[in-house]
Amino acid sequence: MQKARPKHLALWQIRLPLPGIVSILHRISGALMFAAIPFMLYALEGTLSSAERFAAFKECIAHPVTKLFLLAVLWAYLHHACAGTRFLFLDIHKGTDLKTARVTAYIVLAVSLSLTAIIGALTW
Repeated sequence: MQKARPKHLALWQIRLPLPGIVSILHRISGALMFAAIPFMLYALEGTLSSAERFAAFKECIAHPVTKLFLLAVLWAYLHHACAGTRFLFLDIHKGTDLKTARVTAYIVLAVSLSLTAIIGALTW
């Protein structure tokens, strides 16, 4: 007997395990960092070009929306680094059993969010 396959995929009904969520967040963080490159390069160029542009940059990053954007990029960098380290260990077949994979996924989330909160609080 052949199973009836769904005609559409209900994404809100899929319950991913924690390692799957970390994997998807790793991809999202990489895309966010890639998308932020032009803005970061423009900001760097502006801060180095003149004193007036540096003052304008300081005024721009004082805005709460800009701070939230920079906080999101900070999280993306920290999560991508932590998850990337975890994936490097998985590539050499360390921590591939189910229990260890779940624990390391939890550690990646906890460390990246904790570091983001700490660094964000120190720089806000």
